[in-house]
This record gives sequence, structure tokens and C-alpha cells, in this order.
Amino acid sequence: MVATAEPTTLADWTDLAERVTPRTGVFIDGQFRDAQSGETFDSVNPATGELLARVASAQADDVDAAVAAARKSFESGAWSKASPAERKRTLQRLSELILAHRAELALLDSMDMGKLVTEAYNVDVPSAADLFAFYGEAVDKINGEIAPTEPGNLALVSREPLGVVGAVTPWNFPLDLAVWKVAPALAAGNSVVLKPAEQAPLSSLRLGELAVEAGLPPGVLNVVPGLGPSAGAPLGLHPDVDVLAFTGSTETGKKFLRYAADSNLKQVWLECGGKSPNVVFADADLEQAAEMAIFGAFYNQGAVCSANSRLLVEQSIADDFVADLVRRAQEMRLGNPLDPSAGMGAIVDESHTSSVLGFIERADGEILTGGRRRQVDGRGCYIEPTVVSGLAPTAELVTEEVFGPVLAVQTFRDDDEAIAMANNTIYGLAASVWTNNLRRAHTVAAALRAGTVSVNTVDALSAQTPFGGFKQSGFGRDLSLHALDKYTGLKTTWIRF
Repeated sequence: MVATAEPTTLADWTDLAERVTPRTGVFIDGQFRDAQSGETFDSVNPATGELLARVASAQADDVDAAVAAARKSFESGAWSKASPAERKRTLQRLSELILAHRAELALLDSMDMGKLVTEAYNVDVPSAADLFAFYGEAVDKINGEIAPTEPGNLALVSREPLGVVGAVTPWNFPLDLAVWKVAPALAAGNSVVLKPAEQAPLSSLRLGELAVEAGLPPGVLNVVPGLGPSAGAPLGLHPDVDVLAFTGSTETGKKFLRYAADSNLKQVWLECGGKSPNVVFADADLEQAAEMAIFGAFYNQGAVCSANSRLLVEQSIADDFVADLVRRAQEMRLGNPLDPSAGMGAIVDESHTSSVLGFIERADGEILTGGRRRQVDGRGCYIEPTVVSGLAPTAELVTEEVFGPVLAVQTFRDDDEAIAMANNTIYGLAASVWTNNLRRAHTVAAALRAGTVSVNTVDALSAQTPFGGFKQSGFGRDLSLHALDKYTGLKTTWIRF
């Protein structure tokens, strides 16, 4: 794409979009190629219904070729045995290239899955670049250990790369969440086969190309776009994959555990669904709590695994607080994702739009606002931000992950009831607590069974802190130096002298 000044208007983004050429082949051993079957699938812009590209649909034989390329590159030592300084330089160059192609990558994600391009440009792409820089910087700072032993013995404990890592990533943050897996796996010295979601594969394919440009040896990062049964399952079942890292639904995560049991007992690291509570006490800053409740529920069209999709409000303030919330939701403007003034973008595709609408139609509570499908300029997959109250504790909207712009509102009377309601879920990914009482903040946060508890904010995360959940939200941890634990094995070398 031709270099340009920072785009700031709908016209700027539209002009740039016309000059973006998506990569559409499988990316194996440093080169794009057609799928061996010749099959393709359509990448459709959900905001317009227009065809973006016909993407090669990887099958089992393409996965075999990608795994073989990854294994060959790993055994060659071109990356796995490269010096920490060399790996560091390469990952930092890749970080710089991502920023150099910031607008292009943001456009690919926006057009592919409907997210606001300004969010992709200002948040997702810089985050992906920062993670490569973070893990590149960490490469030469992860030390081994000397374990205490009897005199005359020396026990050395070192970290070694595990081999071939399969990474299966979702469509809601296509580039950023791919990098959550790829960056630490590469930093540890592994080779990777990345299977992006078929709904949004384009930025991952471009990432593979940029990685080779940054100096990553061919075969170290391979990208196999395709459907779950024909590409994801073969990767999970492959006997020469050492680690499978997955972000997505709990149902699909369970399949990867079965695949590991049925193949080679590969390590499987899961970051799955959520139904995260946002607990608002009467003593909180209610203006800020309402503003962030909207953000926590409707950011990225609600397609966030840790979205605060359950709002628990103390009964004494519920009427006024919910009224304020409804007003704020009604002020959100659905719009063309390339329009910087839009407040919410499109739903990823027709199938998911139907799924979200189904949850709303089956709701057994009161729809306070929203609930309808909309179009922008007469086309596209859009759903109004929706707030529903009066739900039973076992209601579908309270217990099931919708992955769309739907907020379920409940009330509680005291701390104990709030904690019980918040924990009454099969998930345990995230939670938020709003209170100005320091004792309550610590007590409630400690009692909530969630991987991340945000106090007086929502969905807090950073490169420096681990992200993952408990219960059926999975047991993997992305981000932070702890993520390297998934992609390295501890080796003891015992010397007696």
C-alpha cells in the first residue's frame, strides 16, 4: 500500500481501502500458495456485504505441509538456536514493520470483521506491535536456574523451546489476539502454524509476510486460513504439533482437549468464553461507572471474551443508574466502520448476526432499549446496543455468552448477594467492581472467582499482566512473562563432579 499521511476522515479511510490488496493464499515456508485442493472461501465485508477476497481454504494436506515446514525450520536451528540477541532484533524489526503498515493492518481488520477502524488503528495494531517489542526485549532477560544440591553436584535448570506450536485464534481482534500467541511462542524459539478464524484471516496473512520481511527464517511462521473442521481440527489432531494454543468458545476449546487425547497428548492451552459480571455498589462514582459499563458491554460490538455483559447494580440506586445507562446506550451511533465519528461498527457476519438476534428474541426479560437489527446506508450487519432487565437467575442472557451488544441487568441487596450472583456462572474470565470503600473493594475482589478483577474500571489488562480465566473460561494465560511458560519446557542437567 502506498505510504500516506495519517488518515483522519471517512474519505481518507475510503481512499486507502481502495488501495489495499489482501493476501489470499496459504502462507507456508515463507511463500504464498494456493490450497492444494484449490478450494477457497469468501471474505465478506459485514458493513457492506461486499466480497473482499476469495481466500485459500486450507485442508489437512495444507496443514501437513505447514507443520512439516515448521518442524524443518525448528530442527534446522535457524530460529530455535539463534542467539537471544538475534531473536530480539528480529522481533523488534517486526514490531517496527507493523507500525509502518499500521493503516493497512487496521483497514484489513475493520473491513474483514466490522470493527471501527479507529479502534483498530489506535488500539489493536499498536498493541500488536508493542507485544512483539515486549517479548523481543524479554528474550535475553529470561535466565535459567541453579538448584541447590549436595556438594560435588551441579543441577542446572534451563528453558527450552518445545518445537511446533499450533495457534488457533478468533475473529474479534484478528491481528492483536494472533500476536498474543505468536509473539511469546516465537520469542521462546518455537516455530508456529497459525490458523486464524475464517471470518477474519486477512491481517494474519499479512503478518506472516511481514515476519519474513523482518528477518524471520522461512517456515518459522506459517499461516493456514481455513474452516474449523478442515483446517483447525487437523491442526489439533496433528501428531507433530507439540503445543496447541487456542482462544475462542468453550465448546471449541473442549474439542481441542479431545484432539490432544486422540493424537499425541500435546499440551493444550485454552482461553475460552466468559460471562463477566460488572458489580456496581451505591458508594461508587456512578457517573464513571455508567460510562464504563457502556464501554464494558458494547466495545467492539460486544465481541470481547471478557466483555462485562452482566451488570449487577445495588438495589437502592438501580432505577436511576439503569435509566442513565439506557440513555447512554441510545446515544451510541451505529455507523460505517471507516467513519471516525461512528460509535459502534458491524457484526462480523450474517450467521453471527442471526445468533445474537436469536438471544434477544428469546429473552424472557424486559428490553429497555435496542434489540433490533439495523442497516447503515441501506446495508450491513448491525444490531442496536441492547439492555435487558427483569431476568431470572437462570435466564439464557444471564448464563450464556452472547458475544454481541447485549447487556443483562440484575440487582442485589448486599455484598454477599452480589458475590453469590457474580460467581453463579460456569465461567471465570473477568469481573469488575465499583466502590469507593477500600475494604469492600479488597473483600469483594478476593471473593470473585475470575482471572482478572478490575476495580473502578473494566477489563483492565496490559502486556505486563497475565490474562486468562478459571472454570470453563480455560486455564491458559496470555500476556506477561508468564505466557512464556506455555511455550518452553524446563530441562534439568545434573552434573556430578
